[in-house]
Amino acid sequence: MLQELDIKLLPAEANDEALVRERVLRKLGLPANKLQDLRVIRRSVDARGAQPIFLLRVQVAIGEAFSPEPAILSFLKPVGDKKRVLIVGAGPAGYYAALELIERGFKPIVIDRGKDVRARRRDLRAIQQFGEVNPHSNYCFGEGGAGTYSDGKLYTRSHKRGSIEKALRLLVEHGANPDILVDSHPHIGSNKLPNVVANIRETILHYGGEVLFESHVTDLIIEKGKILGVIVNDKQELLGDAVVLATGHSARDIYYLLQKRNILLEAKPFALGVRIEHSQQLIDRLQYRLTDRGEHLPAASYKLVTQAQGRGVFSFCMCPGGLVVPAATEPGEIVVNGMSMSRRDSPYANSGTVVAVELEDLTPFAHEGVLAGLAFQRAVEQAMFKFGDGSQKAPAQRLTDFVAGKISSTLPGTSYIPGLVAAPLHELLPASIYQRLQQGVQDFGRKMKGYYTADANVIGTESRTSSPVRIPRDPDTYQHPTCRALFPAGEGAGFAGGIISAAMDGQNVAAAVAQYLGG
Repeated sequence: MLQELDIKLLPAEANDEALVRERVLRKLGLPANKLQDLRVIRRSVDARGAQPIFLLRVQVAIGEAFSPEPAILSFLKPVGDKKRVLIVGAGPAGYYAALELIERGFKPIVIDRGKDVRARRRDLRAIQQFGEVNPHSNYCFGEGGAGTYSDGKLYTRSHKRGSIEKALRLLVEHGANPDILVDSHPHIGSNKLPNVVANIRETILHYGGEVLFESHVTDLIIEKGKILGVIVNDKQELLGDAVVLATGHSARDIYYLLQKRNILLEAKPFALGVRIEHSQQLIDRLQYRLTDRGEHLPAASYKLVTQAQGRGVFSFCMCPGGLVVPAATEPGEIVVNGMSMSRRDSPYANSGTVVAVELEDLTPFAHEGVLAGLAFQRAVEQAMFKFGDGSQKAPAQRLTDFVAGKISSTLPGTSYIPGLVAAPLHELLPASIYQRLQQGVQDFGRKMKGYYTADANVIGTESRTSSPVRIPRDPDTYQHPTCRALFPAGEGAGFAGGIISAAMDGQNVAAAVAQYLGG
């Protein structure tokens, strides 16, 4: 018989297997010989009380052992001679679509403009150390997509989109720590995820799929309302029985290409703002009410949301023990993002803090039509860059100076390697964004006493929270309504947000492709 129960433990007790077993036996009132086996299936931290505690949900086997579950990869078979499906983008949507297609008996050919996950590191160093932006290989573009080198957070609320468990198990089967199957807010870390991504590629290749790097899609092959393939690097023609478009939220040239080829697009709301960086020690003290969290508690995080002048203001992609990184995809722009290593041991904590941007806010760029949101983003990013010295130094203010609307005379320490420059963010941001952030962060300070401090940096600009464009698709077939055999997927299509939701969307799209192709 299998049974589940919840237990509470102090941080120092949570990883003591013998103690966990003892507590389970005591709660069930069983002798030790009756408990066949146990496993922790959910683990979270509850910091609401006087002292932080761990909440564990434990599954126990009484009188019978757990049945081993076969690996998902054990069901894959070679597909080298099967129907070909082109997948544009090697991010989570693209790679998970490829795995799903192999499982369903189709050959995926993954095409990515960037480099493989290891070669990509040199371009990240170039932007960090020298301010050099490679428009095809950066924090957003390349194998694994934006999430690979910007944190690897796996939390999602998209429980209705697919099997979160399957998505996580595939990561574990490719080398991720099994703890991600248990933790309520799973995280791999930017130092660990690249190896997992490389292992996924090896699986795709092992079963007969293909992965093509430094292959920039520059045109589409369309005849009689149906996509037949793509043109790569202006010269190479690739044909397939279907095309999955999983290019991520920053591939702006793809949106312009689709518009040029009369592929229907839709404008959608998005968010834009700044990244705010505190000391991790402060966030730990505010959340745990401890001067030293010790070795057993994870770096504390937060989630804040409020309303300001009719718009949502909220924290986004919070990185405890993390780093702020340059995420520009073109020279001449400043974009920042956040990441954490697996240990989350940086002395800093950072979070995007953004304002919802609705379509009516884009009036100054109305001449851009459905791509007005891209023009809005670009205008802010370029304004940030023009203020600086031509490098990737990011404009910043102390949090209190940001609210007061004055340039900071000095700035706190930062994790941002290119460096910060004191700047009037209150002038560089659109007034509608600044005024709402000004009100929102003060409200955050009332909700989280100590958050509003002169010792925090406000860094511009956090502009790539999601795509301002949607590539529409039929809700049943997942095909584009005006171009047969074209299957938009993931964040770039406007149907996901984050690694796991994009991965599940890739799986769903692959299932739809299989149905379309008769699999």
